[in-house]
Amino acid sequence: MTSFTGIWVPIVTPFKNGEVDLPTAQKLADELINHGVHGLVVCGTTGEAAALDDIEQAALLSAINEVAAYRCPVAIGISGSSTRTVAEKAKRFNRHAPAAYLLSAPSYVRPSQQGILWHFQAIAAQAGAPIIIYNIPARTGVNIDPATIAALAQDERFAAVKESSGQLSQVKEILDSTRLQLLSGDDALLLSTLMLGGHGAISAAAHIRPDLFVHLYDLTRAGRNEEAAELFNALLPLIRLLFSEPNPGPVKAALAIQGKLRETLRLPMTPMSASGKDKLALVLQDVMNVRIETNSPALIAGRAKFIQDVYRSSASF
Repeated sequence: MTSFTGIWVPIVTPFKNGEVDLPTAQKLADELINHGVHGLVVCGTTGEAAALDDIEQAALLSAINEVAAYRCPVAIGISGSSTRTVAEKAKRFNRHAPAAYLLSAPSYVRPSQQGILWHFQAIAAQAGAPIIIYNIPARTGVNIDPATIAALAQDERFAAVKESSGQLSQVKEILDSTRLQLLSGDDALLLSTLMLGGHGAISAAAHIRPDLFVHLYDLTRAGRNEEAAELFNALLPLIRLLFSEPNPGPVKAALAIQGKLRETLRLPMTPMSASGKDKLALVLQDVMNVRIETNSPALIAGRAKFIQDVYRSSASF
């Protein structure tokens, strides 16, 4: 079974002439994997999933899976307000063999905690892959309470949680009360989450200098917290700018500045403002100049422990 630890990137969806640009998506995925990311997520919020139809989503998943092969797992985001519709979608996508489904609470309808519990359980019954619970109340309009997450964690089909409530107290409660691997979904709280015992992140900001985010994870695993804090402080101005306007506008702007894709989004999403891009270009230059030492004995030992943990996790299923 996949270990949901480390730095995962919710990959953007490139467009060309109004269509999904699969070759550019594959090139971007290959580069992220080569820089050490531990997993990829297609069709998440950052991937503009709401603007993609099922055919486009399936093609994107297949294209990224082709590049990832056995190098890293690839999950796919599924969401919606209708339990039946999302369950049917999970059943259709099983044939594409995702490593996991990233599933958020129903948006707009604001169900009770019991409704959220049953929604997740109904979809899990149709899913052929583990589920990552995605808690993002700012987008769905409802928080998934720790007690609800703990109840879901009793079912082995739920493997991890992407926690984006912005509340570190909730992060700690989930870590203390469940077996789930917890991934930070709020990049500004990445370091704090790792320090509390979090298992990694699904990080949109990690599109930019993914090696630095992987190194940050490695530092915390090796107990080198002061160095981790220093690196995170160097990344924080970039993180703040990448979320200063609606995601993924700023992420795509940064990637376009780097020449990696066209700065094209589907409505209702729009490109980053001109003033935002001016600020981003300056901060991006600083981040691109950051240099790191990745071959210290402590980090090598930390990576060895990571590999052992992944092996034990896989062997237990």
